[in-house]
Amino acid sequence: MKTAIGVALLLAVPRVALACPVCFGQTDSPLANAMNLGILAMLGVVGAVLAAFASFFIYLMRRARLVARQAEEAAR
Repeated sequence: MKTAIGVALLLAVPRVALACPVCFGQTDSPLANAMNLGILAMLGVVGAVLAAFASFFIYLMRRARLVARQAEEAAR
């Protein structure tokens, strides 16, 4: 019975008390700045991986073109 009352009291607590500064609307807090920098860091990592992936395929296309040219010259 005591557990049920405790759970009911915890659920009755206003959500504003549990909100972080960003959710509460304080956008100039250190937590909001850290979250924004974290998002930028993750975007940077994703961008770097995509750039590496694209450059690898560009390398493969150039290499295939070079091999095709060499095979063409060897056939002459």
